[in-house]
Amino acid sequence: MKRAVVLLVLFSACIVRHMMGGPHLTGTCGGACAHYIECKPGHPEKDRARCNQECPGVFADRDSLMMYESLSCKDAVEYVDGTAPQAATSAR
Repeated sequence: MKRAVVLLVLFSACIVRHMMGGPHLTGTCGGACAHYIECKPGHPEKDRARCNQECPGVFADRDSLMMYESLSCKDAVEYVDGTAPQAATSAR
């Protein structure tokens, strides 16, 4: 009986993971930087080197890295690069 329960739990976990279809979260700087570069237009290698160098000082733990990896591409790039400055408009 215990084996059946264990097999059922394992089987259902595989189904849920497959159905969710989300990104593979590693919780590592390598995974976070791969996500950033995949999202960055042109996939510049110099940005990958910078990311790998700076990542350990920015993210404190596995959970924060996994949260970054789950960001949309737009948000992931904005988190690292910031947003482009926009010209101020005067209100008349």
